[in-house]
Amino acid sequence: MKTLLKDLRACRLCAPRFAATRTHHAPAPVVWLAPQARILIAGQAPGLQAHEKQRPFDDRSGDRLRAWMGLTRGEFYDLSRIAFLPAALCFPGYDARGADLPPPPICAATWQARILDQLPRLRLRLLIGGYSQKLHLGTRAPLTQVVAGWRDHLPGTIPLPHPSWRNTAWLRRNPWFETDLLPVLRAEVRKAME
Repeated sequence: MKTLLKDLRACRLCAPRFAATRTHHAPAPVVWLAPQARILIAGQAPGLQAHEKQRPFDDRSGDRLRAWMGLTRGEFYDLSRIAFLPAALCFPGYDARGADLPPPPICAATWQARILDQLPRLRLRLLIGGYSQKLHLGTRAPLTQVVAGWRDHLPGTIPLPHPSWRNTAWLRRNPWFETDLLPVLRAEVRKAME
């Protein structure tokens, strides 16, 4: 794992791509994983705040995700329990209009299998957002359909929407998420943490 972590942190595959974005930033992989982790949080890509802080979900989205999972901040960032594996390890940047760019496919193609091979104790995968669900489930179905079919992926996997505050309207339109899915999510998280 030490060699892999060193290789991940040194990755510069996307340097030319990131230099050409509106943010003109250098690659800075946000790496938060250890071989003893039991829960995998698989998302899209770090946002600008995660890029700057070098800590995944250290923002309002993270506050919401921790609440969904029923975890304290300390539990959430406990490397012996939780690993983070986005589809892209670096912040992809913004386009000319200021919108998030998608994760570069080369990142997942290069690193996903190598990382997952180093996480032998995983008991639960949380697939956050459409990019992650497409990558891990191989689905082309819309996010609402995938998340609504969460029972089909148990045990061991739960698809979730992104916890961004921009998705508040989605949560209001889909009250089953809070009433049906969240209690099961919290129970599965607790079980995996034991």
